[in-house]
Amino acid sequence: MRVERLELVDFRNHPSLGVDLPAGVSVLVGGNGVGKTNLLEAIGYLATLGSHRVAQDASLVRAGADAALIRAVAIREGRQVRVDVELRPGSGVRGRVNGTTVPRARDVLGVVRATMFAPEDLGLVRGDPEERRRFLDILATQRLPRYLGSRQDYDRVLRQRNTLLRSAGGRLPATALATLDVWDEKLATAGAEIWAERLRLVAALTPLTTKAYQQLAARDDLVEAIYVSSLGGPAELDPDPAKLGQALRERLLADRPREVERGITLSGPHRDDLALSLRALPARTHASHGEAWSLALALRLGAHWLLADEGEEPVLLLDDVFAELDQSRRGRVAEVARAAEQAVVTAAVAEELPPGFQAAVFHVEPGAVERQRAVSDRGAADASQP
Repeated sequence: MRVERLELVDFRNHPSLGVDLPAGVSVLVGGNGVGKTNLLEAIGYLATLGSHRVAQDASLVRAGADAALIRAVAIREGRQVRVDVELRPGSGVRGRVNGTTVPRARDVLGVVRATMFAPEDLGLVRGDPEERRRFLDILATQRLPRYLGSRQDYDRVLRQRNTLLRSAGGRLPATALATLDVWDEKLATAGAEIWAERLRLVAALTPLTTKAYQQLAARDDLVEAIYVSSLGGPAELDPDPAKLGQALRERLLADRPREVERGITLSGPHRDDLALSLRALPARTHASHGEAWSLALALRLGAHWLLADEGEEPVLLLDDVFAELDQSRRGRVAEVARAAEQAVVTAAVAEELPPGFQAAVFHVEPGAVERQRAVSDRGAADASQP
């Protein structure tokens, strides 16, 4: 699939903007702060109903505006599909497909498919477990849109359960024990669904991430990704939801005295991690900056290939991807971008692009995108001029 046209109204720093994107590689060039990344973020939002940079949608609405609109025309299986998403802080998100309002915003998921790499993705290797859990959950939602509902159910139950534990003040009266039993059952059921999908996802993603890293690094380094459960460290968990639910019920019961004392849920998918290693060493502590950058990119490329294997190929979004790579790795990233049905790449200056990188070039300013002449084999430098 590809995005044929993108339109923004009051999104980030763009009052009003429209751009037609061709198949193949497009490069968005412009100085810092002009809004290049915002265009990629908008496509990514349509694909995931979330931003890779902020947790709250209010930050996506241009200062002084009441709402933001993202509209795209996508080509799916040779047919045009129009999708609109309106972000109105305080009122939620509303979606339309081909002009028809959908019952729930998440019903637009799957119309646009995209995978995005951004500098923030270094946190997938160096950052806290929350970064890696979020990566898994977003990818799981793209594979299976109903996963978002399971995740939302789990978060709601977790909040209610924690509220009950905090209200206990270190001692839970008998009347509240029955209520806690109810929340335990709900948490185990929702948590089992999340665990099962995450485990299947990690099993499918790991070999593709290894393949991507070896392609980027041009050497046979082994990448390992092990799901670390709060049930007790790295484990070969059975992805059977019934068994996972029972395991969580038993752990919640065992944890109950400590949870009542501390006022928080101590076990469940919200406490898990994805342990990444490179050459059998923990990547978080042993990988160099360049290796960590390449590993984060490999995770995104592995996700891209996984989605492509299971359906239409997503749009490949690469934000400032060349800045931290040496020339040889830039060339190998360029090969990956050229192989995609559609890739959109940002660069502060066209000189960052590998020599001979064939692409449609767009100059970006706040509220404006202008197509320039394509990068040619003679070099990228001339394309930086608006």
